[in-house]
Amino acid sequence: MKFALFSTSFSTLLGASLFAGGLIPTLAPVAAFAQAPVAQAALKPAVTPAVTAKPAVAAVVPAPKPVKPQVTLSTTMGEIVLELEIERAPKTVENFLGYVKSEHYNGTVFHRVIKGFMVQGGGYTSSLSFKPVKAPIQNEANNGLSNLRGTVAMARLDDPHSADAQFFVNLIDNKFLNYTTPDSARGWGYTVFGKVIKGMDVVDKMANVAVENSMPGFEAKPVEFIMLQKATITTPAPVPVLPTAVAPAAPK
Repeated sequence: MKFALFSTSFSTLLGASLFAGGLIPTLAPVAAFAQAPVAQAALKPAVTPAVTAKPAVAAVVPAPKPVKPQVTLSTTMGEIVLELEIERAPKTVENFLGYVKSEHYNGTVFHRVIKGFMVQGGGYTSSLSFKPVKAPIQNEANNGLSNLRGTVAMARLDDPHSADAQFFVNLIDNKFLNYTTPDSARGWGYTVFGKVIKGMDVVDKMANVAVENSMPGFEAKPVEFIMLQKATITTPAPVPVLPTAVAPAAPK
């Protein structure tokens, strides 16, 4: 447009007399020169700046955090919730959950209560009849877990690998029950496989009941039975993990 406007104004300024005087051949190249860029501009395609496509952003969903199994013990003195260390004591936890699922613990008693030490149960009915059990399991006490207050561990006989269904809750830190060496029955220790996460006050109430030693084989038996009415698996559902946007690495 700039050259076209200039060409028109220039011709008007010269006037008709110049064209009549034979100057048209002289001006023709000027007019052609002025208009040529317009024609060329019309033929040249518009150039669109190149846009570099941005790499797609990938949504990465992290693996959900493992949820530890939980078991609720409903007793005549209140509820106790256990959280089980399935990664640290897999065989022991699997064994314990098997007894829960088969309802083995329902209607059993806490038959041994020693204040300042531990509360034990899982093996006898209210008539002190021994409940049938499965084969004993491998001792897993060498798992880094300690017999601290509030932890739950497997009871056993002198044989380190004789634990079956009976368990106990530590009332205090009983580190002398920990694994130390495989060279002796005592050194093998007692397998910790979980801890009380709710209801430790109930366990402490159990520790204060009156006990007696009148029956052979039943040391520190509560005068009035503490019933384990029902054991239920109450593991919470995993918490959903929201994906996070992560841009892919730049090409090398």
